[in-house]
Amino acid sequence: MTEQSSQEQKCIECGAASDQKVLLSCVKDGEDTWVCVHCLPILIHGAH
Repeated sequence: MTEQSSQEQKCIECGAASDQKVLLSCVKDGEDTWVCVHCLPILIHGAH
């Protein structure tokens, strides 16, 4: 995974930065990206 600056580390769902929420790195469409622990269940289970 490529190293990104903390400026670019924002959740792909809600836009939260690492100083706001815990972020997990992931890959979407071949691109390294981030998702926060709050939005992770939405990605796993889908929005209800």
